[in-house]
Amino acid sequence: MLVRYITAHPTKEPNLGDLIRIERTCYQHWALYIGGGYVVHLAPPSEVANAGAQSLMSVVADRAVVKKELLKDVVGNSNWRVDNLLDKEYEPRSTCVVIEEAKAWVGRVMRYNVISWNCEHFVTNLRYGKPESRQVRQAANVALASTLAATAIFGIIALAGTLSGPDKEKRHDTE
Repeated sequence: MLVRYITAHPTKEPNLGDLIRIERTCYQHWALYIGGGYVVHLAPPSEVANAGAQSLMSVVADRAVVKKELLKDVVGNSNWRVDNLLDKEYEPRSTCVVIEEAKAWVGRVMRYNVISWNCEHFVTNLRYGKPESRQVRQAANVALASTLAATAIFGIIALAGTLSGPDKEKRHDTE
């Protein structure tokens, strides 16, 4: 996996077609580098640099706009990094095709759903032809693990209660 950690003020420009992971409060915003300092990204109305907790409103958005903006403007004072997260699983599409397709989407309003079609789905679909979101997958795994753990704990408590509590019917029959 190609990951270069970069602060909000990088000294090196990403490569054409690189996926850019921008660290926001409680989530990551994703963009695709198209050169000249610009990225293309899918942005719901609340997704703006330095929005802080307000940017979490993207959870309820159902529409977003594909924007071409300077990377430094999208990043604001957040940290970011190049993260071509699926390069070991899928072969990236031709850089020329990726850049051309990304530019063709600019200005379009698209459906948006934080779980099934978010900014990460958008950029992975551009780079690999596969819309995937690792942060959604990780959140689902955490939720499943939490549910299983809670179920196991309640099951153990219920079983312990059954095993340790008096069995009134048996006591009555033996008296």
